[in-house]
Parts: sequence; C-alpha cells; structure tokens
Amino acid sequence: MFKNKLGRKVVYADHIATTPVAEEVLEAMLPYFREVFGNPTSLHSFGQEAKKAINGAREKVAQLINAYSPEEIIFTSGGIEANNLAIKGISYAYRRRGRHLVISAIEHHSVLHSAKTLEREGFEVTYLKPDKFGLFKPEQVAEAVREDTILVSVGHSNREIGTIQNLKEIVKAVKEKNPRVIFHTDACATAGHYPIDVQDWGVDALSITAHLMYGPKGVGALWTKKGVKVRPLIEGGVQERGVRAGTENVPGIVGFGKACELTLKELPERMEKLSRMRDRLREKIQKNLDYVEFTGHPTQRLPHHLSLLVHFIEGEAMLLRMDLVGVETASGSACVSLALKQSHVLSAIGIPKEESNGSIVFSFGRENKEEDVDYVAEEFIKTVKTLRELSPFDAKNWEKYVKKTSP
Repeated sequence: MFKNKLGRKVVYADHIATTPVAEEVLEAMLPYFREVFGNPTSLHSFGQEAKKAINGAREKVAQLINAYSPEEIIFTSGGIEANNLAIKGISYAYRRRGRHLVISAIEHHSVLHSAKTLEREGFEVTYLKPDKFGLFKPEQVAEAVREDTILVSVGHSNREIGTIQNLKEIVKAVKEKNPRVIFHTDACATAGHYPIDVQDWGVDALSITAHLMYGPKGVGALWTKKGVKVRPLIEGGVQERGVRAGTENVPGIVGFGKACELTLKELPERMEKLSRMRDRLREKIQKNLDYVEFTGHPTQRLPHHLSLLVHFIEGEAMLLRMDLVGVETASGSACVSLALKQSHVLSAIGIPKEESNGSIVFSFGRENKEEDVDYVAEEFIKTVKTLRELSPFDAKNWEKYVKKTSP
C-alpha cells in the first residue's frame, strides 16, 4: 500500500507499466552514487571496483535468464534500447545474407518502429497477426520464414493482454524451416513474474529491463547467444564488448543485478500469490458486472496481469475516476495510452475500435495484499456502474447492441 501527498491510501495496480524499486535494490545501489563512483574503464582501484560490481551484476542477469555465459549480456538504457539494438543491430549485421524479417504484429512499438525504419531502408518485413487470444501457431510463424529471412521477433509475453506464447515450439518450427535465422524475443514484461530460460526456449537474442521487476529505471539488457553478430547503434567507446558505447550506469546496473537476485529467490512465491490475486479480481468482476470481455488467453498468461474490455464506457474515464478513489491502473500500453488512439494489439486480435476504447489493465505486484484486490474490485465495480448511468447508451438497448456487434 502507498499513500499520496494528502496521506490517502493508494493501491498501485499498474505493475506492467513500472514497479516500485525494492528496498533491497535501493540499498544495493546507494554506495555506487558517491562512494564507489569510479569509471569502470579506468585502471585505478576506484574504476576497477566499479567494473567488478558491473561484472557481478552481469552474472546475476545471466543467471536469471539461464544464459550460457555472463559475457553474452549487453547492458543498455532499458528495454526500448535493447529492442532497437536487437532489431536494427542484428539486421544490419546480417544484411548481406538477406533482407527479410518476420515480426509479430503485437510487439512493443520499439520493435515495430524499428522494423518500419528498416523497411524504409530497403528491408522487407512480414507482420504476423495472432488469433483472438494473442497466440501464434508455430507452423504459422515458420510458414512466413523464407530462405532470405535473417531475423524473427516474437515477444514471449504481451503487456496489454498478458498472453504468453508457446515460444519453445515456435522457435523449433522456425529453426527447422531455416536454421540460420536469428530468433529474438522481447521478455521485458516477463522478467520478474515468470521464469525465463533462453537455453530451453532456443532463442538467439532476448531483451529485458529492470524497472518492470522492482529494479531502477534507465537500465536494461540485450542477451545475444555467442556467435550472434550485432552492429552497434551507439558508437565511440569500447564498453559492452564494443556493441554499446558509453560510460555504464553503474548504480543502475548494480540495482538491476540485485533485482534479478531477488526474482530468483522469490519467483515461485510471487507467481502463486499474484495469480491468486488476479483470479480473485476476475471472479469479483464477473460476478458483479455485465457486458465485460476479458482479453488475452484465459490461463496461458502472466500471473499478475488481468485485462478486459468494458462495453459502453471510455477507458480514460475509468482511469480518471479510479485515480480519484486511489486506484492506479492503466488502459493499454504505458507507451501509447496518452496518444488516445486504438491499441494496435487489440486491433490485431480483432477488437473493433469502438470497443477497444473501453480497455483496462490491472497488474499486481509483490507489495499488494488481498485487501488491495478487494478494494480495487469494489471501486472498479462502483466506477463502471456510475459511468454507465451517465452513458449516452440506453441501458435497455445494451443487450440488443451487444448481440448485433458480437462476432
């Protein structure tokens, strides 16, 4: 539980946008702002102590994702940079082999915009649409792969609808079709709430960020399997194997490592607790509200994530009213919610524009309690009923409208 500036209770249920920095993470970071402040590239003891701290964090990140070696971890400024580096950097490195990419249509904009940039530079991109749950069939992805395909990118989980892909099967099908293809996955939303295993999944590159797993903002990582080439996007230094120039964010990287350490320790308990909270909220909403539609796969989803559409109400109105009663949540991705336009994810799974405007996402975290879930449910149900009373739709025609517009 948190409190706002007026001392009022606030329930934070937007962990898919960012998470509070864990106390243990903050404590681990503090010495590296003033005491151990050396530049990691310096040869003196201050620099070498900072370098040692970075290498320690690299080992923890590698352990979290079951990397083959800590040296495969490239630290970045976050998940968006990691995705840009993966999509552009790998494509540039392999452009002589081919210029075709296969990209999931429900990826984060950092993946999609990178792909669009490459298209303007002469690359060809095939965008794959998922089924109504946001899932891709392995054979569907493999079918899109060609002889000149150099990169496939399908995220492990989706921020907006919570669906988790059968990634191991997808990678297997792709590799059987073309073993030379580099397979990248965005696992930023997954980290901290679901196990990651790059060796078991069979992927070649993976993006991850700290701030969605109780670490600091401004730090992330791109993992690439040994032998995978990446052309730098930021040049001018030898840091991170020469792939990502710039003096490392030592406090942030240390915090990232600590967040990974906490996740390894707490993950089974987190998953059990958070999935229980998610299901509790879903049951209360189903019991007390009509004309709501849950999005994403019902069971194959992130344990802390619940997404739904509320018919006949604008998502923005729900968010603002929930904020007034001390519940912080979201409508769609944090990177696009201010744009007030239809979510590309909901569009891709077949949700009409007028219905997607009523989307809302709840995502719980390690600091939430059962009483928080009950409070969120109570206030959300009140909010929906109040807004529907103000809705221009005639309540007597709702059922007729839903039947008419339903597929």
